[in-house]
Amino acid sequence: MPIKLEGSCHCGAVRFNVQSNTPIPYQLCTCSICRKVGGVGGSINLGAHASTLEVTGGKEDIGVYKAVLNRDTKKETTASSERRFCTQCSSMLWLYHDEWSDILHPFASAIDSPDLEAPDELIVVKTDSKPDYVRLPEGPKKVYKRFGGDSLEDWHKKHGKYIE
Repeated sequence: MPIKLEGSCHCGAVRFNVQSNTPIPYQLCTCSICRKVGGVGGSINLGAHASTLEVTGGKEDIGVYKAVLNRDTKKETTASSERRFCTQCSSMLWLYHDEWSDILHPFASAIDSPDLEAPDELIVVKTDSKPDYVRLPEGPKKVYKRFGGDSLEDWHKKHGKYIE
C-alpha cells in the first residue's frame, strides 16, 4: 500500500497530501533550475500518484512556474513541465508534466510527514551545470554529469524501498 505524504509551504498557506510508492529522497539535482528554485545546492523530488493529490488548504495560493530552458541563448525555450509553488512564501511544492500525467513529483523539502528515510547513498545529477562554489553533501554518493541510469521507481525497486 502506498504511503501518504503530507506537505506544506513554509508559511502554511498551502497544505497537501499525496500517495507515493517512491518516498526516499535519494536524488539531488544540481541543474540551474533546481538550484535557483530550490536553493544553492539544488532540489530533491520524490514520486507520487498524481490522481491522489489532495490540496487541503490554500488552492488560491498556488502558482505555476514554467522554467526557461537554455536561458540567454538562441535555443531558449519554455519548459512544458509545471513547478507549483506558494505565491505567499515562494516554497516549491511539486513538479508536474502532462506527458507523464499519472506522476507528480513533490519536492522533498515540502514534505512534513512522515519523516523521510535517508538513503544509504545519494545520487547527484546534472553536475555539468553546477558551479564550483556549490559543494555536494557529505556521505556516500554517486555523481553524474547528466543523469543516473535508474528512474525513481527502478531505483526504489533495486534498493528494496518500493512500497507496493
